[in-house]
Amino acid sequence: MNFYKVVRMALRHKLAFAASIFCALAVAALWGLNIGAVYPVVQVFSKGDSMQKWIENEIAAAGLSAAKQTADLAALRKQWAQVPEKNEAERRKLSAKILNAEARLEAENKALHYYGRLKPWIDDYCPKDAFSTLILAILAIFAGTLLKDFFLISNSILVAWMSQLATFNLSKLFYRRTLRMDLATFGEDGTADLMSRFTNDMNQVAGGLDTLLGKLIREPLKMISCLVLAGCINWRLLLLSLLVAPISAVAVRWLAKTLKRANRRAMEGMAVIYTTLEETFRSIKIVKAFTNERQERNRYHKNAKHYLKKAMKIAAYDSLVHPVTEVMGIFSVCLALSAGAWIVINNSTHLFGIRLCDRPMDYLSLLLFFGLLAGVADPLRKLSDVFSRLQAAAAACDRIFARLEREPAIRNPVHPRPCPQHRQSLEFDNVSFAYVPGKTVLDGVSLKIRAGETIAIVGPNGSGKSTLAHLIPRFADPTAGEIRLDGTPINQVRIRALRSQIGIVTQETLLFDDTIYNNIRYGSPHATREQVIAAAKQAHAHRFIENELPDGYETVAGALGGKLSGGQRQRISLARAILRNPSILILDEATSQVDLQSEQAIQKVLETFVRDRTTIIITHRLAILALADRIVVMQDGKIADVGRHEELAARCALYRRLYQIHFDDLRQTA
Repeated sequence: MNFYKVVRMALRHKLAFAASIFCALAVAALWGLNIGAVYPVVQVFSKGDSMQKWIENEIAAAGLSAAKQTADLAALRKQWAQVPEKNEAERRKLSAKILNAEARLEAENKALHYYGRLKPWIDDYCPKDAFSTLILAILAIFAGTLLKDFFLISNSILVAWMSQLATFNLSKLFYRRTLRMDLATFGEDGTADLMSRFTNDMNQVAGGLDTLLGKLIREPLKMISCLVLAGCINWRLLLLSLLVAPISAVAVRWLAKTLKRANRRAMEGMAVIYTTLEETFRSIKIVKAFTNERQERNRYHKNAKHYLKKAMKIAAYDSLVHPVTEVMGIFSVCLALSAGAWIVINNSTHLFGIRLCDRPMDYLSLLLFFGLLAGVADPLRKLSDVFSRLQAAAAACDRIFARLEREPAIRNPVHPRPCPQHRQSLEFDNVSFAYVPGKTVLDGVSLKIRAGETIAIVGPNGSGKSTLAHLIPRFADPTAGEIRLDGTPINQVRIRALRSQIGIVTQETLLFDDTIYNNIRYGSPHATREQVIAAAKQAHAHRFIENELPDGYETVAGALGGKLSGGQRQRISLARAILRNPSILILDEATSQVDLQSEQAIQKVLETFVRDRTTIIITHRLAILALADRIVVMQDGKIADVGRHEELAARCALYRRLYQIHFDDLRQTA
């Protein structure tokens, strides 16, 4: 079970676990002893005797009873000897009485021995008068309670530390494994689903661990403490009271399975709510522009109501746990109370011919017995919410490990080949690719790019331009064919070594909620401030950073770079790629959001920057196309033509059509 894997993570901290167990045992022992300490208080209060007087009375009563049982046993044996052998029924009846008398005599002798050993301790250490005895018992109860609470606090802190540390380590492991996954996985799972697992599910796991290592250990130990003491008073009566325990266990097991299933469905519903919130808030401009607030409210209402139904189902099952355990507990107490009252009132040791005790119980012993059973009730009540929390944690672990144990589709080779600095060529050899089986995005693409060559890729939307570029850093692997860097298939070198030679600037530019300075040096953490500023100047970003941003390079970009305009974000992203100084530069619509003046400045920078650097440009801007040594025209996942602008304009109808649609305005501006 996945939850047990997390439990093992918590149990790695052996010293803390051992200390928590010791504290739990101390709490349990003091819980039972505090209840047991009520006996001398009631004994003194009811009769006004000191403990010395009480032990003397018990020894005298046990002695008299032993003498009486000895005499009765002798009379029964004599009577049995006088019964004719033919009268088997009478002899069996007398034999049963003899056995009972022998057991009773043995019990009285044991009591005499026990009281005899206890008497010197009471004589030496207990007060001589009733009031002092009462005060001592009260002080012992108070001190025991203080000590119990100290161990309870220590246990709670230790358990919280283990559970939080285990969850912390699990979240780090989950985060590390998630970052290893390929891009397609993020598209399939969605950010909201992952966020739900990182937040809501992790909280459920932490709560489950806290419950398991805390309540589920501490409270049963408290119950065991009371049951052991109750068993010392009358173990047979205790067994009678526990007859319904198997029925209760079956009912709780059924509820546990049902709760786990209901919690898993509720967590899936919570993930849907996360998705709704993420989509709405990230697309708030579109929502408001199309006045679709009502539609989004209805969508949220529908998803939240679906979750509400799941949550209410959990509440309904959870509400059954306490009544089931309480009814079973009350039934046990009532059963023991009826039997105990019978043997006390009738001064008997048997009920319906079944031996319930060796010596007749007195009212005070029966009162203590039921006090200890009542001491079981409080831990049992606290355990009533354990099952729902554990099942919620188990369901959360199943959801987390379902993602945690997946292997990425893009992996490092078992025996990687060296990946030296790119100097020869980047070659696509009959490459095909499909995101979904049967729906080809690239179909038999073959293209050789010489080191230092600048290639522009153009084509209609959906022709596979960006997909082709994404295969270079292995964001995905071809479904057929091979991509080679300097003659080495890129799937045979380490991913980190491959990507360290690549710089990427995309149309959708996302920055981190950090300073502009740190965003630029994100891919080059060892760069100096002078190098960062030089890269920003090359990307035509230095002027607006210094003049328009309140804190210059120390300005925080905001979540996803939200405090900056699209053009500003794109120039910072370009500066980040320039600072990395990659051997291969990929520009995916990198100047689509900058104004013409900035584009011209960036073009001048790129004219120098792309020199002796393999560059792949995906664009429809004529100015950037001028940088290309060759232009690749794509259509329906295939290469339609390759050549320079003049060649393609003369022979490629598709290129002429794209040029007519996309480039006229820029040509006129130029």
